[in-house]
Amino acid sequence: MTRDPRVAIVLITFNGAPRIAASLERLLELPEAPQVVVVDNGSSDGTAEFVRRRFPRVTLIEAGANLGASARTLGVRAVDAPYVAFAEDDSWYAPGALARAADILDRHPEIGLLQAHVLVGPDQRPDQLHEDMVGTQVTDAPRLPGHPILSFLEGTCIMRATAYLAVGGYDPRLFVGGVEEHLAADLLSAGWKLRYTPEIIAYHHPDHDAPPAMVRRLGVRNTLWFAWNRRPRRPALRWSLHVLWQSGPNLDTIMGLGLALAGLPRMLLRRRPLPGDVEDKMALLDEPKRHSKIRRYSRRQPSTT
Repeated sequence: MTRDPRVAIVLITFNGAPRIAASLERLLELPEAPQVVVVDNGSSDGTAEFVRRRFPRVTLIEAGANLGASARTLGVRAVDAPYVAFAEDDSWYAPGALARAADILDRHPEIGLLQAHVLVGPDQRPDQLHEDMVGTQVTDAPRLPGHPILSFLEGTCIMRATAYLAVGGYDPRLFVGGVEEHLAADLLSAGWKLRYTPEIIAYHHPDHDAPPAMVRRLGVRNTLWFAWNRRPRRPALRWSLHVLWQSGPNLDTIMGLGLALAGLPRMLLRRRPLPGDVEDKMALLDEPKRHSKIRRYSRRQPSTT
């Protein structure tokens, strides 16, 4: 097995001992032989000890607390590879996928992120969100491979490490729940291209049917924060009303709205409107997203990734 030094893998986990072995076994068997970094988010079930004992080839970083998605930054800073594939304790990549991603990133220095084509569960059904990625009017550079996207799936994408670090990575204030939208906006605002590339395959085997209540509530909060912090006034108002209506009158919606309102002064004080060209693309997606049967916020729904 000849190591491809261009790509490393950063995997975050919280209390993942029951499921992480399957993911790490497959990642360590990849023909690219990438460095695999596991960031343990303060697990209380012995995950760190399990990884250290069972997988000595893995670079283990113990965050000491649950940092949410921002724990990935610890992993990115620990690798020398120019490209970083993100994984979770229930996701992995197909053999050869990382080499194909590295080839694309080598050829196209303007691309900051590649979203893999995700096959979900034992029956390997395509993630439903791919329909939203290809069924839009968003365009950019037609000579680039794949499809232009304005967001991505956190645990099945490959990023240019310099791009990730230059925009500050995941905002630790967001924790979890819709954090990708914020990072995607930062990358796009910095001029990076984001592409969905169906030829790069990843797998996701979730062991739950719906995200927990905390994730649903933070998803509502983070979606509202994005609208208030990055979008013009009218689109922000329209999208806020849509999110609250679509989420429905339930405890998670109410709690998410309360959390969002608690942070409203900071969101307004630190507003960072999107550049005009990025806002124009976001506006093109507003109507399709409002009618999407896939995107949900606080309602219980099957998990994808």
